[in-house]
Amino acid sequence: MRILVLSQYFWPESFIINDIVRTLGEQGHEVVVATGKPNYPDGQVFPGYQASGTQRELFEQRIEVVRVPLWPRGKGGARNLILNYLSFVFSGTLCLPWLLRGRTFDAILVFAPSPITQAIPAIALKWLKGARLALWVQDLWPQSLAATGFVRNRHALRAVGWMVRGIYKCCDTLLVQSRAFIEPVARYAARSKIEYYPNSMSLQASQPQGEVDTALARLLDDHFCVVFAGNLGTAQALQTLVDAAVQLRDDPQVRLVLVGSGSRLDWLREQQQALGLDNLVLPGRFPMAAMPGIFARSSALLVSLNDEEAFAQTIPSKIQAYLAAGRPILASMNGEGARVVCEAGAGLASPAEQSAGLVANIRRLKAMPATQREAMGQAGKACFDREFEMGSQVARLVELLQR
Repeated sequence: MRILVLSQYFWPESFIINDIVRTLGEQGHEVVVATGKPNYPDGQVFPGYQASGTQRELFEQRIEVVRVPLWPRGKGGARNLILNYLSFVFSGTLCLPWLLRGRTFDAILVFAPSPITQAIPAIALKWLKGARLALWVQDLWPQSLAATGFVRNRHALRAVGWMVRGIYKCCDTLLVQSRAFIEPVARYAARSKIEYYPNSMSLQASQPQGEVDTALARLLDDHFCVVFAGNLGTAQALQTLVDAAVQLRDDPQVRLVLVGSGSRLDWLREQQQALGLDNLVLPGRFPMAAMPGIFARSSALLVSLNDEEAFAQTIPSKIQAYLAAGRPILASMNGEGARVVCEAGAGLASPAEQSAGLVANIRRLKAMPATQREAMGQAGKACFDREFEMGSQVARLVELLQR
């Protein structure tokens, strides 16, 4: 197939769409990626890029990537995020028809974590190219806007709902990353358009590919380290993790290691210093290639989300990465993500934003025999191989796009 993948986020930013595109290419499909300038999650445009102007480059030395200008996220805040979202819509709608002139596509796939507005340039390209349009819904709008507190005004949320309804109407297929998304999405679109299509991960990406930072490797080897990896933002219930660290100070072996960066990293550092939390470790962000090695050395892997209905319906993509790593998982969240972990027998779950439950599960996991923890990890790996392996999932994606 000739497939255009449109996403505001793409390599060198760390998103699963990178591996989807790579696998599509490996399976013989002709893929072009339309995206913006990389600046997530720190908000600064990556070295080698600039916010202004268009750009062409190759991904994996063979897949064409076209980039349009956008306003960087900066250090967050409503103004920067709104400008970031709107700038991609404006520049994508204006520049992509010209950048992709003369190219034909069978299908357009939009990878749609927030903001869903990134689908708007794809709608224009759908009509220009005569291609079918599939939207892969990663975040529920307008629900996630309310859950993060980004939008509180009910009239504004209603207006966003109308916009979402219009975007969904222009799509031929709506792929949802969680079965719990089906009902919320069906409030805004015909149910016949909706297909369950979970996040996945390549087996190659889950294998250790490089050396782990020496200081971090020593920490992971010498302590019972519960590792959180990913964005450190408003949705990740970070106050719960800080509270858990306070309650775990009596155990000198336990460390909470939050690997990543984001809008709340400075706040975490302030809390770490103010509360004297030697057991809360903030090593920063590492390349994707380093993460499997970090996971392999971890005692347990942690995923947390706020206590909001929209997040209870979400399966964070890090869960698939954790399952693939074969390490026990601690889920501090409600709903679908916790269900996947528990049904796989891959770890322990506690209610969202309840630090006491998380602490109890950390102590319980630490007290288990190593063989029992290993069995949890292997059960998670078996679940990944069965339900989320990248190669088979991408083949199914192509089948959905061909319908």
